[in-house]
Amino acid sequence: MGVSPVANSGFWRGKRVLVTGHTGFKGSWLTLWLARMGAQVTGVALKAESQSLFVAADIKALCQDITLDIRDLNAVKNAVRQAEPDIVFHLAAQALVRESYRQPVDTSSTNIVGTVNVLEALRGCPSVKSVLCITTDKVYHNREWPWPYRESDALGGHDIYSASKAACELMVSAYRSSFFAEKGISLVTARAGNVIGGGDWSADRLIPDAIRAWSHGDTVDIRRPDAVRPWQHVLDCLNGYLIYAEHLSHRQDCPQSLNFGPDAAGMATVREVISIASGIFDGARCRFHEQPEGPHEAGLLMLDPSLARQSLGVHNHWRLEQTLNRTMLWYKRYYAGESARALCEADIAELEAAWRP
Repeated sequence: MGVSPVANSGFWRGKRVLVTGHTGFKGSWLTLWLARMGAQVTGVALKAESQSLFVAADIKALCQDITLDIRDLNAVKNAVRQAEPDIVFHLAAQALVRESYRQPVDTSSTNIVGTVNVLEALRGCPSVKSVLCITTDKVYHNREWPWPYRESDALGGHDIYSASKAACELMVSAYRSSFFAEKGISLVTARAGNVIGGGDWSADRLIPDAIRAWSHGDTVDIRRPDAVRPWQHVLDCLNGYLIYAEHLSHRQDCPQSLNFGPDAAGMATVREVISIASGIFDGARCRFHEQPEGPHEAGLLMLDPSLARQSLGVHNHWRLEQTLNRTMLWYKRYYAGESARALCEADIAELEAAWRP
């Protein structure tokens, strides 16, 4: 298979990059990495949660930070004019399945109308050359079958979150054919599996829920232990996004959508993942609920990342066990008093060291 390439700092040095959703988990890691490579980053998002990587690692100091709601078209247009970006990563979203059951209108308006607003603002921006809209592995019409989904498979969504992100894919396609293609602007979507890494404190996510419980000496309740997901380290995922953008700058034949996720070895049940994690975190306790209450969530979801491997040469550097070890060590060291920024920098340096051109 060979060693996968890592984002090229020479490409990113001096690039003007707009990141929507930079206060979120993936957005914070991405902003830090871009700044480390010398990019001029502008971030637009809602105000960060008080317990977040954005706050813990002082990501605000690394970028031009603009607080706005992407459902406000004029605010988005003003931010785009201010940033004059070369490249855009659109991550801003309501990204939690269970929250979409509680707030279906807010989820739909943020994910669909917010994406349209970003695209509408960008089509009037003369500097922009490429746009990556980040969706999810949940955009596929999930048949609960034992085969991983490919980019050509049908889109759909049982829950509001999944349907709203599938709708984003359709809007991106429409904006590409209606406006962006004729301007020579690359507009693509990236669909990623579940990401794990230090600094995630989001609600209703497996590792953050476990860390919250274990750091207080409590037992974590696992609601769907036999659900299967594609798990990967956040940096492996972001590396795929960055290399995708690099290729868009000089290639006309890049796929319009790509899956980013692990190979078959990274597909694992919630039970398997939490069992490995609990073995690393001292005093960790779990309680499994075999027949959980609550709204529907997919039981079996797998991605086929072969097209990204064939077209970009990328695949994940870290196996599931390495990903979990690295993640749990990040939290243990953070709670022992180490700097969140330094811990993130160390993980990035480790990934960069995995490949040398």
